[in-house]
Amino acid sequence: MKIGDLAKATGLAPSRIRFYEAEGLISAPPRGSNGYRIYSPDVLGVLQIIDNAQRVGFSLDEIRHFLPGGTQACDHQGLVESLGRRLAEIRRLILQLQENEARLLGIIEGVTQRPEGISCTDNQLRLMDLLDPPRRQRGGSAGRSSRGMK
Repeated sequence: MKIGDLAKATGLAPSRIRFYEAEGLISAPPRGSNGYRIYSPDVLGVLQIIDNAQRVGFSLDEIRHFLPGGTQACDHQGLVESLGRRLAEIRRLILQLQENEARLLGIIEGVTQRPEGISCTDNQLRLMDLLDPPRRQRGGSAGRSSRGMK
């Protein structure tokens, strides 16, 4: 299959496929009499592994270690451990995003529920408390009052 056909089948740009070839992630294919690369259908699966692994955050060096074939023996346990570590990282990111979401929802509520008659300065201070609630635990509002007096 020519590179254009492979690109259509995988959704990858031909330049990306050539890049993976240059990086040694896929083998250089033989060329036809016209000089075009002729890829084996097996490369399709390898490219899908590479693409999916990159989408979940693996680096090319990490991907290189668990691609099928190659000169080294398959490290099944290493692959499972790598996938587990990446899953743990994703779960930490999800928790952080959920915390960020909750914080933003609180800020949005604070902005939309602005008390009537509150001055801009007092509202800014109120919103700063919404943005940085841990400051109260670190030492009260001492840091906040100096901000409002400038």
